[in-house]
Amino acid sequence: MSLASRDRQVIWHPFTQQKNMAPPIPIVKGSGSLLFAEDGSAYIDAVSSWWVNLHGHAHPYIAEKIYQQALQLEQVIFAGFTHEPAVALAERLLPLLPGNLSRVFYSDNGSTSTEVALKMSIQYWWNKGETGRKKILAFKNAYHGDTFGAMSVSDRSVFTLAFHDLLFEVVFIDTPTKENINDSKTVIQQYANEIAAFIYEPLVQGAGGMKMYDAGLMDELLAAVKQSNIICIADEVMTGFGRTGKLFAGEYMINKPDIICLSKGLTGGTMALGVTACNNKIYEAYVNDDAYKTFFHGHSFTANPLACTAALASLDLLEKENCLTQIEWITASNKQFAAALAGNKNIKDIRTLGTILAFEIAKGKDEYLNNISAVITQMAIDKDVYIRPLGNTVYIMPPYCIREEELQKVYEVIKFILHQLELT
Repeated sequence: MSLASRDRQVIWHPFTQQKNMAPPIPIVKGSGSLLFAEDGSAYIDAVSSWWVNLHGHAHPYIAEKIYQQALQLEQVIFAGFTHEPAVALAERLLPLLPGNLSRVFYSDNGSTSTEVALKMSIQYWWNKGETGRKKILAFKNAYHGDTFGAMSVSDRSVFTLAFHDLLFEVVFIDTPTKENINDSKTVIQQYANEIAAFIYEPLVQGAGGMKMYDAGLMDELLAAVKQSNIICIADEVMTGFGRTGKLFAGEYMINKPDIICLSKGLTGGTMALGVTACNNKIYEAYVNDDAYKTFFHGHSFTANPLACTAALASLDLLEKENCLTQIEWITASNKQFAAALAGNKNIKDIRTLGTILAFEIAKGKDEYLNNISAVITQMAIDKDVYIRPLGNTVYIMPPYCIREEELQKVYEVIKFILHQLELT
């Protein structure tokens, strides 16, 4: 029995309609930007395997560091104990993050990093005796994960439909434009004394369709939020570690977050790890003789030594000059390709930011369930390129190690697909 057939008997795949599901492609090996299938096919991973892979698959440097750590310490409870990889990673990360952040709280993925941030913010006000601040401010079209708190602060969409009556109350505003920013400021003033925190994906709303917005206007909005003494939470789970052209998207703004959430590229795509970093103002609200003001939150694999080691190795690679040069080259290449696509009547809203390029197919509804996604994915697979559109939003976000001929092939396949769609 093939691996795909065995999979079909026992596995439930994420974000996948189960009835009439296409057989999954069995991947047996990865190297650089390539994924190798059981039948010998090789696919260019143009989406970095759900945006996590920074330096290429099975990177030998990261693998060696994980191996050496596994021989020394693979896991230890993080309540009452500590270890070198966790402390060293926090020491490395904090000076790199936008804002004056001082503490790292570890979890195990992007959703849990936002859950930690939300709980941390709400309890901050509870610890301060201001129990009326329980609402969260968030953007429409947002996506912050699939756990209940993360769903609550995400847009009411197909991702959350079955749970709407169970989600807590959120004040939603639009991402800032010149036309709506004053309305958003009015909403902020109206609810200022009830809002605990504002959570946002800086400059790019990922799963919501790679929607991009202006840094200057976002800075103006953050200033208004801070003026109302609202905690600012930057969800940089996707935008962190160079994806937007800067190390973190928050670097584009003067106003910095009080809390930042990280995952995905944190370990270079090798292991699950989440980080919620906060400034000293937040942390000091929990430094108290009253035991009830403890932050009662944790995970079995909090600060897993192997994952922290992978993150340290990824940072080593990220800080090398050739990695930064690659990010700049991908950024420039995407801009050139976007310019070449301009005027194509089959697409709309071509946009780029850093290593991310996206546009909409001008066919069918602008929604996640637009079945054009499956059509495009299969057409690309047939040409040995893996892309996975978000409904009718086609995007690429390649690993930084992608070679010039590979990126050019991705572009050529996209142009081929657009031409084929024009003929149908």
